[in-house]
Amino acid sequence: MPWHWRLSAVLRGIPIAVVGGWWAYQGGGAVALGVWGAALLVCCVLIWGFGELAYRSAGYLERDDDLMVTGGVFVRRLVVVPYGRMQFVDVTAGLLERWMGIATVRLHTAAAATDARIPGLPAAEAARLRDRLAHKSEARSMGL
Repeated sequence: MPWHWRLSAVLRGIPIAVVGGWWAYQGGGAVALGVWGAALLVCCVLIWGFGELAYRSAGYLERDDDLMVTGGVFVRRLVVVPYGRMQFVDVTAGLLERWMGIATVRLHTAAAATDARIPGLPAAEAARLRDRLAHKSEARSMGL
């Protein structure tokens, strides 16, 4: 998952870097281009570290009656989703995620505030987790 964060940031940042570099060069010449390059280098170092921190902060725990999902680097978030309240479980994988063999599990409930996602799971583990959660959700919601 850290590599996914890093590659996503690089792919999104390349057009910004090119346009900003061209703009800096047109406005201030070589000196402005050098400052722009230094700013890009600092941003790359920060993004590299942020990917690792995001990976270490993410986690989930399956308990008897609910699922706990935690994550966040600057703002820590803990979401507890009761199995009986899950409406459906979705596994998504974009092009880069499929290439890297990972997927994101999304839990949907009636209340939008309790929707949770578990990013960066291996694709096979994401499918197994989806099946387990769907089974537990069906078993818990029978009494409703």
